[in-house]
Amino acid sequence: MTTDERGSGDRPALSRCVPVDRERFATEFWGRRPLFTRAADLGGDFSDLFSVDAVDELVSSRALRTPFVRMAKEGAVLPASRFTAAGGFGADVGDQLDSAKVLAEFGNGATLVLQGLHRTWPAVAEFSRRLAAELGHPAQVNAYITPASSRGFDPHYDVHDVFVLQIAGEKHWRIHEPVHVDPLADQPWSDHAAAVAARAEDAPAIEETFRPGDALYLPRGWIHSAEALGGVSVHLTIGVAPYTRHDVVREAVEHAADVAALRASLPLGFDPGDPAAVAPVVEQTVEALIEALAEPSARSAVAGAVADRLLRRKRSDSPPAPVRPLATIAAAEELSTGSVVVARPGLGANVTVEVETVTVRLPGKAIALPLAAHGAVGRLLDGRPVTVGELPLDERSAVVVARRLLREGLLALADEPGGQPSPTADEAEAEDEDEIDFADPAGVSSDGERSASADFGTATAT
Repeated sequence: MTTDERGSGDRPALSRCVPVDRERFATEFWGRRPLFTRAADLGGDFSDLFSVDAVDELVSSRALRTPFVRMAKEGAVLPASRFTAAGGFGADVGDQLDSAKVLAEFGNGATLVLQGLHRTWPAVAEFSRRLAAELGHPAQVNAYITPASSRGFDPHYDVHDVFVLQIAGEKHWRIHEPVHVDPLADQPWSDHAAAVAARAEDAPAIEETFRPGDALYLPRGWIHSAEALGGVSVHLTIGVAPYTRHDVVREAVEHAADVAALRASLPLGFDPGDPAAVAPVVEQTVEALIEALAEPSARSAVAGAVADRLLRRKRSDSPPAPVRPLATIAAAEELSTGSVVVARPGLGANVTVEVETVTVRLPGKAIALPLAAHGAVGRLLDGRPVTVGELPLDERSAVVVARRLLREGLLALADEPGGQPSPTADEAEAEDEDEIDFADPAGVSSDGERSASADFGTATAT
Protein backbone atom coordinates (compact mmCIF):
# COMPACT_ATOMS: atom_id res chain seq x y z
CA MET A 1 0.00 0.00 0.00
CA THR A 2 1.56 3.29 -1.02
CA THR A 3 -0.85 5.73 0.61
CA ASP A 4 -0.58 6.32 4.36
CA GLU A 5 -4.02 5.50 5.80
CA ARG A 6 -3.34 7.13 9.14
CA GLY A 7 -4.03 10.77 8.28
CA SER A 8 -2.22 14.07 8.22
CA GLY A 9 -1.05 14.85 11.72
CA ASP A 10 -2.14 17.61 14.05
CA ARG A 11 -2.59 20.56 11.69
CA PRO A 12 -6.18 21.89 11.83
CA ALA A 13 -8.14 20.36 8.97
CA LEU A 14 -9.72 23.64 7.85
CA SER A 15 -6.30 25.27 7.47
CA ARG A 16 -5.44 22.64 4.86
CA CYS A 17 -8.49 23.63 2.79
CA VAL A 18 -8.43 27.44 2.91
CA PRO A 19 -5.60 30.02 3.11
CA VAL A 20 -7.36 32.38 5.56
CA ASP A 21 -7.84 32.08 9.30
CA ARG A 22 -10.99 30.56 10.76
CA GLU A 23 -12.53 33.91 11.76
CA ARG A 24 -12.11 35.45 8.32
CA PHE A 25 -13.41 32.31 6.63
CA ALA A 26 -16.48 32.39 8.89
CA THR A 27 -17.32 36.03 8.20
CA GLU A 28 -16.41 36.37 4.53
CA PHE A 29 -16.87 32.96 2.90
CA TRP A 30 -18.88 30.45 4.96
CA GLY A 31 -22.27 30.12 3.25
CA ARG A 32 -21.59 33.26 1.19
CA ARG A 33 -19.11 32.88 -1.65
CA PRO A 34 -16.57 30.43 -3.12
CA LEU A 35 -12.86 30.44 -2.34
CA PHE A 36 -10.39 28.85 -4.77
CA THR A 37 -6.80 28.36 -3.59
CA ARG A 38 -3.62 27.15 -5.26
CA ALA A 39 -1.53 24.45 -3.59
CA ALA A 40 1.37 26.87 -3.04
CA ASP A 41 -0.84 29.02 -0.82
CA LEU A 42 -1.95 26.04 1.26
CA GLY A 43 1.55 24.81 2.05
CA GLY A 44 1.29 21.30 0.61
CA ASP A 45 -0.83 18.75 -1.20
CA PHE A 46 -3.24 16.03 -0.12
CA SER A 47 -1.20 12.96 -1.01
CA ASP A 48 -1.33 11.77 2.61
CA LEU A 49 -5.13 11.54 2.34
CA PHE A 50 -5.67 9.78 -0.97
CA SER A 51 -3.96 8.78 -4.22
CA VAL A 52 -4.29 7.00 -7.55
CA ASP A 53 -2.91 3.86 -5.88
CA ALA A 54 -5.60 4.16 -3.21
CA VAL A 55 -8.25 4.13 -5.94
CA ASP A 56 -6.83 0.92 -7.40
CA GLU A 57 -6.68 -0.70 -3.98
CA LEU A 58 -10.29 0.15 -3.18
CA VAL A 59 -11.48 -1.08 -6.57
CA SER A 60 -9.43 -4.27 -6.68
CA SER A 61 -9.05 -5.41 -3.07
CA ARG A 62 -11.73 -4.02 -0.74
CA ALA A 63 -14.90 -5.68 -2.12
CA LEU A 64 -16.82 -2.40 -2.16
CA ARG A 65 -20.57 -2.65 -2.71
CA THR A 66 -23.22 -0.22 -3.83
CA PRO A 67 -24.06 2.41 -2.71
CA PHE A 68 -20.38 2.98 -1.85
CA VAL A 69 -19.66 3.22 -5.58
CA ARG A 70 -21.35 4.49 -8.72
CA MET A 71 -20.32 5.42 -12.26
CA ALA A 72 -21.56 8.15 -14.59
CA LYS A 73 -20.95 9.22 -18.17
CA GLU A 74 -21.86 12.48 -19.86
CA GLY A 75 -24.26 13.45 -17.08
CA ALA A 76 -26.04 10.07 -16.79
CA VAL A 77 -25.58 7.58 -13.93
CA LEU A 78 -24.85 4.06 -15.20
CA PRO A 79 -26.91 1.06 -14.03
CA ALA A 80 -25.10 -0.77 -11.24
CA SER A 81 -25.07 -3.97 -13.29
CA ARG A 82 -22.58 -2.29 -15.66
CA PHE A 83 -19.83 -2.24 -13.02
CA THR A 84 -20.81 -4.78 -10.31
CA ALA A 85 -21.06 -8.58 -10.07
CA ALA A 86 -21.16 -11.41 -7.56
CA GLY A 87 -17.94 -12.21 -5.71
CA GLY A 88 -17.82 -15.94 -6.37
CA PHE A 89 -17.96 -18.87 -3.97
CA GLY A 90 -18.32 -17.68 -0.38
CA ALA A 91 -19.09 -14.12 -1.45
CA ASP A 92 -22.05 -14.54 -3.74
CA VAL A 93 -23.43 -11.01 -3.32
CA GLY A 94 -24.40 -9.47 -6.63
CA ASP A 95 -23.64 -5.78 -6.05
CA GLN A 96 -19.89 -6.01 -5.42
CA LEU A 97 -17.60 -3.81 -7.46
CA ASP A 98 -16.13 -5.76 -10.38
CA SER A 99 -12.68 -4.42 -11.22
CA ALA A 100 -12.72 -5.70 -14.81
CA LYS A 101 -16.08 -4.06 -15.47
CA VAL A 102 -14.81 -0.83 -13.93
CA LEU A 103 -11.78 -1.00 -16.23
CA ALA A 104 -14.04 -1.38 -19.27
CA GLU A 105 -16.39 1.46 -18.34
CA PHE A 106 -13.59 3.78 -17.26
CA GLY A 107 -11.73 3.09 -20.48
CA ASN A 108 -14.91 4.02 -22.31
CA GLY A 109 -15.02 7.43 -20.64
CA ALA A 110 -17.15 6.88 -17.52
CA THR A 111 -16.39 8.65 -14.23
CA LEU A 112 -15.93 6.47 -11.16
CA VAL A 113 -17.39 7.82 -7.89
CA LEU A 114 -16.24 6.25 -4.63
CA GLN A 115 -18.94 7.33 -2.21
CA GLY A 116 -18.78 7.44 1.58
CA LEU A 117 -14.99 7.44 1.53
CA HIS A 118 -15.07 8.71 5.13
CA ARG A 119 -16.26 5.18 5.98
CA THR A 120 -13.89 3.15 3.80
CA TRP A 121 -10.49 4.89 3.84
CA PRO A 122 -9.02 5.65 7.30
CA ALA A 123 -6.96 8.74 6.42
CA VAL A 124 -9.98 10.38 4.84
CA ALA A 125 -12.16 9.30 7.76
CA GLU A 126 -9.84 10.96 10.27
CA PHE A 127 -9.56 14.14 8.22
CA SER A 128 -13.30 14.52 7.64
CA ARG A 129 -14.00 13.87 11.32
CA ARG A 130 -11.61 16.65 12.36
CA LEU A 131 -13.00 19.03 9.74
CA ALA A 132 -16.58 18.36 10.86
CA ALA A 133 -15.58 19.05 14.46
CA GLU A 134 -14.01 22.39 13.47
CA LEU A 135 -17.00 23.44 11.39
CA GLY A 136 -19.67 22.21 13.80
CA HIS A 137 -21.59 20.59 10.92
CA PRO A 138 -21.51 16.97 9.64
CA ALA A 139 -19.28 16.03 6.71
CA GLN A 140 -18.96 13.15 4.25
CA VAL A 141 -16.48 12.46 1.45
CA ASN A 142 -16.70 11.18 -2.13
CA ALA A 143 -13.84 10.64 -4.56
CA TYR A 144 -14.36 11.43 -8.25
CA ILE A 145 -12.06 9.68 -10.72
CA THR A 146 -12.50 10.98 -14.26
CA PRO A 147 -10.75 9.71 -17.42
CA ALA A 148 -8.93 12.10 -19.70
CA SER A 149 -11.09 14.67 -21.51
CA SER A 150 -14.30 13.33 -19.95
CA ARG A 151 -17.17 15.00 -18.11
CA GLY A 152 -18.99 13.18 -15.34
CA PHE A 153 -22.04 15.34 -14.58
CA ASP A 154 -23.94 18.19 -16.20
CA PRO A 155 -23.92 21.68 -14.62
CA HIS A 156 -25.76 21.36 -11.30
CA TYR A 157 -25.75 22.61 -7.74
CA ASP A 158 -25.46 20.70 -4.49
CA VAL A 159 -27.73 21.05 -1.46
CA HIS A 160 -24.67 21.01 0.82
CA ASP A 161 -21.45 23.02 0.96
CA VAL A 162 -18.35 21.35 -0.47
CA PHE A 163 -14.60 21.46 -0.18
CA VAL A 164 -12.92 20.14 -3.34
CA LEU A 165 -9.36 18.81 -2.91
CA GLN A 166 -7.50 17.95 -6.12
CA ILE A 167 -5.49 14.76 -5.63
CA ALA A 168 -4.08 13.91 -9.08
CA GLY A 169 -4.29 15.10 -12.67
CA GLU A 170 -5.95 18.29 -13.90
CA LYS A 171 -9.60 19.24 -14.10
CA HIS A 172 -11.20 22.33 -15.59
CA TRP A 173 -14.00 23.81 -13.48
CA ARG A 174 -16.69 26.33 -14.37
CA ILE A 175 -18.63 27.84 -11.46
CA HIS A 176 -21.70 30.08 -11.72
CA GLU A 177 -23.73 32.02 -9.18
CA PRO A 178 -26.87 30.39 -7.73
CA VAL A 179 -30.34 30.49 -9.20
CA HIS A 180 -31.70 29.24 -5.85
CA VAL A 181 -29.77 30.54 -2.85
CA ASP A 182 -29.13 28.22 0.11
CA PRO A 183 -31.17 25.23 -1.10
CA LEU A 184 -32.40 22.80 1.54
CA ALA A 185 -31.90 19.05 1.33
CA ASP A 186 -35.30 18.56 -0.32
CA GLN A 187 -34.70 21.30 -2.93
CA PRO A 188 -32.44 19.59 -5.54
CA TRP A 189 -31.10 21.31 -8.61
CA SER A 190 -33.47 19.33 -10.82
CA ASP A 191 -36.31 21.47 -9.40
CA HIS A 192 -34.68 24.41 -11.24
CA ALA A 193 -33.16 22.51 -14.16
CA ALA A 194 -34.07 25.09 -16.82
CA ALA A 195 -32.73 28.00 -14.76
CA VAL A 196 -29.54 26.07 -13.98
CA ALA A 197 -28.95 25.28 -17.66
CA ALA A 198 -29.54 28.91 -18.64
CA ARG A 199 -27.19 30.23 -15.92
CA ALA A 200 -24.50 27.79 -17.06
CA GLU A 201 -24.49 29.55 -20.45
CA ASP A 202 -23.45 32.85 -18.81
CA ALA A 203 -19.89 33.90 -18.07
CA PRO A 204 -18.69 31.92 -15.02
CA ALA A 205 -17.91 33.53 -11.68
CA ILE A 206 -14.86 31.25 -11.43
CA GLU A 207 -13.13 29.32 -14.21
CA GLU A 208 -9.96 27.50 -13.20
CA THR A 209 -7.92 24.43 -14.00
CA PHE A 210 -7.36 22.49 -10.79
CA ARG A 211 -3.97 20.85 -10.24
CA PRO A 212 -2.77 18.56 -7.43
CA GLY A 213 -2.95 20.33 -4.09
CA ASP A 214 -5.44 22.99 -5.23
CA ALA A 215 -8.61 23.42 -3.18
CA LEU A 216 -12.04 25.01 -3.50
CA TYR A 217 -14.71 25.93 -0.99
CA LEU A 218 -18.14 26.11 -2.63
CA PRO A 219 -21.33 27.07 -0.74
CA ARG A 220 -24.50 25.11 -1.49
CA GLY A 221 -26.47 26.36 -4.45
CA TRP A 222 -23.48 27.47 -6.55
CA ILE A 223 -23.67 25.86 -10.01
CA HIS A 224 -20.65 23.90 -11.19
CA SER A 225 -19.37 21.44 -13.78
CA ALA A 226 -15.94 20.01 -14.45
CA GLU A 227 -13.99 18.21 -17.17
CA ALA A 228 -10.76 16.24 -16.92
CA LEU A 229 -7.98 17.42 -19.20
CA GLY A 230 -5.00 15.46 -20.54
CA GLY A 231 -4.93 12.62 -18.02
CA VAL A 232 -6.87 10.89 -15.28
CA SER A 233 -8.19 13.32 -12.65
CA VAL A 234 -8.81 12.38 -9.02
CA HIS A 235 -10.37 14.76 -6.52
CA LEU A 236 -12.08 14.52 -3.16
CA THR A 237 -15.36 16.29 -2.55
CA ILE A 238 -16.06 16.86 1.11
CA GLY A 239 -19.77 17.54 1.49
CA VAL A 240 -20.78 19.57 4.54
CA ALA A 241 -24.48 19.60 5.45
CA PRO A 242 -24.98 22.81 7.43
CA TYR A 243 -27.60 22.97 10.12
CA THR A 244 -29.89 25.86 9.19
CA ARG A 245 -32.41 28.21 10.76
CA HIS A 246 -35.03 26.08 9.02
CA ASP A 247 -33.80 23.21 11.22
CA VAL A 248 -34.24 25.42 14.28
CA VAL A 249 -37.80 26.32 13.22
CA ARG A 250 -38.65 22.68 12.56
CA GLU A 251 -37.33 21.53 15.93
CA ALA A 252 -39.07 24.44 17.69
CA VAL A 253 -42.37 23.50 16.05
CA GLU A 254 -41.89 19.92 17.24
CA HIS A 255 -41.65 21.34 20.75
CA ALA A 256 -44.91 23.24 20.14
CA ALA A 257 -46.75 20.02 20.91
CA ASP A 258 -46.55 21.22 24.51
CA VAL A 259 -48.68 24.30 23.67
CA ALA A 260 -52.38 23.54 24.17
CA ALA A 261 -53.57 26.21 21.69
CA LEU A 262 -51.50 24.56 18.96
CA ARG A 263 -52.94 21.12 19.66
CA ALA A 264 -56.51 22.32 19.13
CA SER A 265 -58.51 20.86 16.24
CA LEU A 266 -59.15 22.94 13.15
CA PRO A 267 -62.76 24.11 12.56
CA LEU A 268 -65.43 21.59 11.68
CA GLY A 269 -65.77 21.35 7.93
CA PHE A 270 -62.36 22.92 7.34
CA ASP A 271 -61.55 22.99 3.62
CA PRO A 272 -57.79 23.23 2.87
CA GLY A 273 -58.67 24.02 -0.74
CA ASP A 274 -60.32 27.29 0.28
CA PRO A 275 -57.68 30.05 0.72
CA ALA A 276 -60.21 32.19 2.55
CA ALA A 277 -60.60 29.44 5.16
CA VAL A 278 -56.87 28.73 5.45
CA ALA A 279 -55.72 32.34 5.94
CA PRO A 280 -57.31 32.99 9.38
CA VAL A 281 -56.13 29.58 10.63
CA VAL A 282 -52.56 30.41 9.67
CA GLU A 283 -52.84 33.83 11.35
CA GLN A 284 -54.26 32.34 14.56
CA THR A 285 -51.59 29.64 14.62
CA VAL A 286 -48.75 32.12 14.21
CA GLU A 287 -50.22 34.32 16.96
CA ALA A 288 -50.49 31.31 19.28
CA LEU A 289 -46.88 30.37 18.61
CA ILE A 290 -45.67 33.93 19.24
CA GLU A 291 -47.69 34.07 22.47
CA ALA A 292 -46.23 30.76 23.56
CA LEU A 293 -42.73 32.18 23.11
CA ALA A 294 -43.47 35.59 24.67
CA GLU A 295 -42.38 34.64 28.17
CA PRO A 296 -38.59 34.38 28.73
CA SER A 297 -39.11 31.07 30.53
CA ALA A 298 -40.97 29.69 27.53
CA ARG A 299 -38.24 30.82 25.16
CA SER A 300 -35.66 29.20 27.39
CA ALA A 301 -37.63 25.95 27.37
CA VAL A 302 -37.90 25.99 23.59
CA ALA A 303 -34.19 26.81 23.26
CA GLY A 304 -33.35 23.88 25.51
CA ALA A 305 -35.60 21.53 23.54
CA VAL A 306 -34.17 22.68 20.21
CA ALA A 307 -30.61 22.30 21.49
CA ASP A 308 -31.39 18.77 22.70
CA ARG A 309 -32.94 17.76 19.38
CA LEU A 310 -30.09 19.20 17.32
CA LEU A 311 -27.52 17.56 19.59
CA ARG A 312 -29.16 14.19 19.02
CA ARG A 313 -29.13 14.82 15.28
CA LYS A 314 -25.48 15.84 15.37
CA ARG A 315 -24.51 12.70 17.26
CA SER A 316 -26.35 10.64 14.65
CA ASP A 317 -24.88 12.60 11.71
CA SER A 318 -21.29 12.52 12.99
CA PRO A 319 -20.47 9.16 14.62
CA PRO A 320 -17.33 9.05 16.78
CA ALA A 321 -14.12 7.42 15.63
CA PRO A 322 -14.44 3.62 15.43
CA VAL A 323 -12.98 1.41 18.13
CA ARG A 324 -10.76 -1.65 17.68
CA PRO A 325 -12.44 -4.22 19.95
CA LEU A 326 -9.60 -6.73 20.26
CA ALA A 327 -6.90 -4.08 20.68
CA THR A 328 -9.06 -2.29 23.26
CA ILE A 329 -9.53 -5.46 25.34
CA ALA A 330 -5.79 -6.11 25.22
CA ALA A 331 -5.01 -2.51 26.17
CA ALA A 332 -7.43 -2.63 29.09
CA GLU A 333 -5.80 -5.80 30.45
CA GLU A 334 -2.33 -4.23 30.24
CA LEU A 335 -3.27 -0.76 31.49
CA SER A 336 -0.93 0.73 34.09
CA THR A 337 -0.16 4.09 35.66
CA GLY A 338 2.32 4.66 32.84
CA SER A 339 -0.23 4.14 30.06
CA VAL A 340 -1.22 7.17 28.00
CA VAL A 341 -4.89 7.36 27.05
CA VAL A 342 -7.04 9.84 25.14
CA ALA A 343 -10.76 10.37 24.66
CA ARG A 344 -12.25 8.65 21.64
CA PRO A 345 -12.44 11.38 18.95
CA GLY A 346 -15.88 12.75 18.22
CA LEU A 347 -17.50 11.05 21.20
CA GLY A 348 -19.51 14.05 22.47
CA ALA A 349 -20.12 12.57 25.92
CA ASN A 350 -22.28 14.49 28.38
CA VAL A 351 -21.04 14.49 31.99
CA THR A 352 -23.42 15.29 34.84
CA VAL A 353 -22.78 15.45 38.59
CA GLU A 354 -25.31 14.35 41.17
CA VAL A 355 -25.15 14.01 44.95
CA GLU A 356 -22.87 10.97 45.10
CA THR A 357 -22.08 10.14 41.47
CA VAL A 358 -20.66 11.50 38.26
CA THR A 359 -22.46 10.10 35.21
CA VAL A 360 -21.13 9.96 31.65
CA ARG A 361 -24.03 9.82 29.18
CA LEU A 362 -23.95 8.68 25.57
CA PRO A 363 -26.81 7.71 23.27
CA GLY A 364 -28.15 4.46 24.71
CA LYS A 365 -25.66 4.30 27.57
CA ALA A 366 -25.01 5.90 30.97
CA ILE A 367 -21.88 5.11 33.00
CA ALA A 368 -22.04 6.00 36.69
CA LEU A 369 -18.93 6.47 38.84
CA PRO A 370 -18.41 7.79 42.36
CA LEU A 371 -18.22 11.54 42.82
CA ALA A 372 -14.52 11.23 43.71
CA ALA A 373 -13.86 10.41 40.05
CA HIS A 374 -15.26 13.73 38.77
CA GLY A 375 -11.89 15.43 38.21
CA ALA A 376 -10.38 12.35 36.61
CA VAL A 377 -13.35 11.86 34.27
CA GLY A 378 -13.16 15.50 33.16
CA ARG A 379 -9.44 15.17 32.44
CA LEU A 380 -9.86 11.85 30.61
CA LEU A 381 -12.56 13.22 28.31
CA ASP A 382 -11.14 16.68 27.54
CA GLY A 383 -9.49 15.50 24.31
CA ARG A 384 -5.86 15.73 25.46
CA PRO A 385 -3.71 12.63 25.99
CA VAL A 386 -3.03 11.95 29.66
CA THR A 387 -0.89 9.48 31.56
CA VAL A 388 -3.09 7.41 33.85
CA GLY A 389 -0.81 8.01 36.83
CA GLU A 390 -1.30 11.78 36.48
CA LEU A 391 -5.04 11.62 37.13
CA PRO A 392 -6.25 13.26 40.38
CA LEU A 393 -6.80 9.91 42.14
CA ASP A 394 -4.70 7.39 43.98
CA GLU A 395 -2.85 5.14 41.56
CA ARG A 396 -5.09 2.08 41.85
CA SER A 397 -8.28 4.12 41.49
CA ALA A 398 -6.83 5.97 38.49
CA VAL A 399 -6.14 2.66 36.73
CA VAL A 400 -9.62 1.33 37.55
CA VAL A 401 -11.41 4.44 36.24
CA ALA A 402 -9.31 4.60 33.05
CA ARG A 403 -9.77 0.88 32.46
CA ARG A 404 -13.53 1.19 32.92
CA LEU A 405 -13.83 4.02 30.40
CA LEU A 406 -11.50 2.20 28.01
CA ARG A 407 -13.66 -0.93 28.13
CA GLU A 408 -16.81 1.16 27.65
CA GLY A 409 -15.36 2.59 24.41
CA LEU A 410 -14.87 6.14 25.73
CA LEU A 411 -11.07 6.06 25.65
CA ALA A 412 -8.32 4.81 23.37
CA LEU A 413 -4.68 4.07 24.08
CA ALA A 414 -2.68 7.02 22.74
CA ASP A 415 0.47 6.63 20.68
CA GLU A 416 3.52 7.70 22.66
CA PRO A 417 7.08 8.33 21.34
CA GLY A 418 9.22 5.38 22.24
CA GLY A 419 6.28 3.06 22.83
CA GLN A 420 4.04 2.40 25.80
CA PRO A 421 5.69 1.72 29.18
CA SER A 422 5.09 -1.81 30.36
CA PRO A 423 3.51 -2.30 33.79
CA THR A 424 5.85 -3.28 36.57
CA ALA A 425 5.49 -6.68 38.21
CA ASP A 426 3.90 -5.09 41.28
CA GLU A 427 1.42 -3.15 39.14
CA ALA A 428 0.52 -6.23 37.12
CA GLU A 429 -0.06 -8.24 40.30
CA ALA A 430 -2.23 -5.49 41.79
CA GLU A 431 -4.24 -5.22 38.57
CA ASP A 432 -4.91 -8.97 38.62
CA GLU A 433 -6.50 -8.48 42.04
CA ASP A 434 -8.93 -5.76 40.87
CA GLU A 435 -11.90 -8.12 40.72
CA ILE A 436 -11.28 -9.46 44.25
CA ASP A 437 -10.41 -6.19 45.97
CA PHE A 438 -13.17 -4.11 44.44
CA ALA A 439 -15.87 -6.73 44.93
CA ASP A 440 -15.28 -6.64 48.69
CA PRO A 441 -18.65 -5.52 50.08
CA ALA A 442 -17.00 -3.82 53.01
CA GLY A 443 -14.67 -1.77 50.88
CA VAL A 444 -12.85 -0.48 53.97
CA SER A 445 -9.35 0.91 53.81
CA SER A 446 -6.66 0.38 56.45
CA ASP A 447 -7.63 3.59 58.26
CA GLY A 448 -11.30 2.59 58.50
CA GLU A 449 -12.53 4.88 55.69
CA ARG A 450 -14.39 3.55 52.65
CA SER A 451 -11.89 3.41 49.76
CA ALA A 452 -12.50 5.08 46.44
CA SER A 453 -11.23 1.95 44.70
CA ALA A 454 -14.01 -0.14 46.13
CA ASP A 455 -16.62 2.28 44.84
CA PHE A 456 -15.05 2.45 41.35
CA GLY A 457 -15.09 -1.32 41.17
CA THR A 458 -18.81 -1.59 41.73
CA ALA A 459 -19.98 1.17 39.37
CA THR A 460 -22.29 -0.11 36.65
CA ALA A 461 -23.63 1.13 33.35
CA THR A 462 -27.35 1.72 32.89
